[in-house]
Amino acid sequence: MGRMFDHVGRLVARLQKPDSDCEPLASDYLAALRDTLQPGDVLLVEGKGRISGIIKCLTHSTWSHSALYVGPMAGDTTGNEPHVLIEANIDEGVVSAPLSKYLHCQTRICRPVNLSEADCREVCRYASDRIGLGYDFKNVIDLMRYLLPWPVTRPGYRRTEALGSGDASRIICSSLIAQAFNAVRYPILPMITRNRTVPGEIAEIRHPSLYVPGDFDMSPYFMVVKPMLAGGFNYKEICWAEPVSGSHTLAFTKASAARSQPGSRL
Repeated sequence: MGRMFDHVGRLVARLQKPDSDCEPLASDYLAALRDTLQPGDVLLVEGKGRISGIIKCLTHSTWSHSALYVGPMAGDTTGNEPHVLIEANIDEGVVSAPLSKYLHCQTRICRPVNLSEADCREVCRYASDRIGLGYDFKNVIDLMRYLLPWPVTRPGYRRTEALGSGDASRIICSSLIAQAFNAVRYPILPMITRNRTVPGEIAEIRHPSLYVPGDFDMSPYFMVVKPMLAGGFNYKEICWAEPVSGSHTLAFTKASAARSQPGSRL
């Protein structure tokens, strides 16, 4: 069975080709991103591949991939650039990576609020220790079935406790990060229940295999950090392109003409 999912995974990986039409990001944003990231931050990525598009559609989220920022890792470099991210990807499994890998992608920083230094080190260590694990293709396939809005998947929705192969040597990106935070009991999107014998609400950890990248964005315990604002922002310093002469007048004239046509609904 494992070989079958590996074969399916390789077929899926072929679809994960990046889109060549990536919008360039401002150079000051790239510098701000490098300066803003801190160990323990979750970096969400808007992937451009076909599979990324499917994940974004099913999860109703902009984000299709997640990586944990751990800071420079001694001995792990690409060229002269240190590896600072730990992630699980389809092609390689759990690996470390340089930040430049995603510098031309739309990203979002999700920062755990009030995470202690000791727990932050443990989260980073937990993820680092998993480098070399394989990718759990069955978890991805199960997630797609789990998230599809088909009636056939709904009856067992609330009873689902875990997805994937159950193989401890295989994992996906969001599950890896969820496991790391679960190790220090830091909440992401816990299930809240009430117990008659205990006053108040009780938080119950969701299984890591149920998490998707967008959950870190939705979590009330992670703060969204915007690099361009973190270092101070002055909109007066933006250099704007001059509008093309007459462009607004032309657009207004066309809209007015359309409204004057019989039967127009504009």
